[in-house]
This record gives sequence, C-alpha cells and structure tokens, in this order.
Amino acid sequence: MNAEIAVEDDTPADRRRRKVREAIIDAAEAIFTSEGEEGISMRRLAEAIDYSPAAIYKYFASKDELFTSIREMFFERLLARIHAAMDEGGETAILCARCMRAYIETGMEEPNHYMMAFSTSVTAKPHLHDEKEVAFEAEEKLVQMIAAGQAEGAFRSVDPKVASKAVWASLHGLTMLIVCLDDFPNGMPGSEHVSLDAVIDLQMDMIMRGLIKNE
Repeated sequence: MNAEIAVEDDTPADRRRRKVREAIIDAAEAIFTSEGEEGISMRRLAEAIDYSPAAIYKYFASKDELFTSIREMFFERLLARIHAAMDEGGETAILCARCMRAYIETGMEEPNHYMMAFSTSVTAKPHLHDEKEVAFEAEEKLVQMIAAGQAEGAFRSVDPKVASKAVWASLHGLTMLIVCLDDFPNGMPGSEHVSLDAVIDLQMDMIMRGLIKNE
C-alpha cells in the first residue's frame, strides 16, 4: 500500500492525530528558529498549540523522540528528492552531480528542518545510525552511485564509503553555511559580487573533479 492510499484510508481519529503531530513539529521548528534547541520544552510546545503538556506526551514521549521524528521526516523528503533526481537518468557522473545538487536545494528549501535534522545537542549520547533509518538509505544510494561510476571507469579507484563520507562532508558544510548565514556568500567586504549559484557550481565542480578518473 502506498503512502497516498494509506492517508486516504485514515480514520477521522488518525487524521486528527496526524494534524496534532504536525502542529507540534511546526511549533518546535518555530521555537528552534528564534531560540535554538534550548528554548524547546514540552511545556513551551504545549503553550504554542494550546494543549496541556500531558497531551503532548501522548504524541512524543520525550524531546529526543520529537527530534528523531523530525529527522526521519526530513530524511524521507530528502531521499524522495534524490530518487526523483535519479529517475531522470543519464551517465553516472551526471546523475551523481544532479543528486548532490538536489541535496543542497532540499536544505535551502527547508532550512529549519535541515538544522534540526543535524543538531546534536539534544542528547549527549553519540547517534549511531542503523539500517532501518532513512539517513542510512540515503548514504547507501551515494555509495552505490560512486561504485557504479567506478565500475564504468568514470570515477577513480577509492573506497566508495570513504568517498561518500568526503562528498557528504563537502555538501553538508556548504549547505549549513547557506542555511545558517543570511549573508552568505557575499557578506564579507569585497565579496558583494559573489553569487550563491556561482559558489554552488564551483563546489560541485570540485567534488566531481575529486571523483572523476584522470585519463
């Protein structure tokens, strides 16, 4: 059963529950934007949507659970964008570059979600991904594309998992700068002429040059 059919088959109670969950998440994102994670508490969320704190706990047992849900929902949308980019087809090198750009654009379109998805201060414990998480699947798609490029002779020989980490680090760094700094990339004196598109294009070119096999 696909997601659209599942939603259509929802009962009124299911729809009410989903609506409240979405309201809680929207409130968390709004507070995060203005005050950071430190401003988020179950009481604040309850006040924001005019519910009791006890009612909030019926939907999310803890702040960690709330943030985990937000992360997973964001990564689901990110993976959907990557799948859409892959469906356009083409040579692996072109396909890989298109998916990388889809990653950056998703972060630009959902800056609050992006920052919350990669925030680490909610829990002191390091987060270890498992194979059931959407984030794991997204990384595996990148690993598979890099391996496919190597099999075609287009990408140089390097551990695909090492390459995927390096590619993601580069994409994530640029995306975080874009979503966190309002004046990036032309806020520094002398950089007024620098366009965001130009920076993204060069970053993508440098990433691909690092992957492509030299003749």
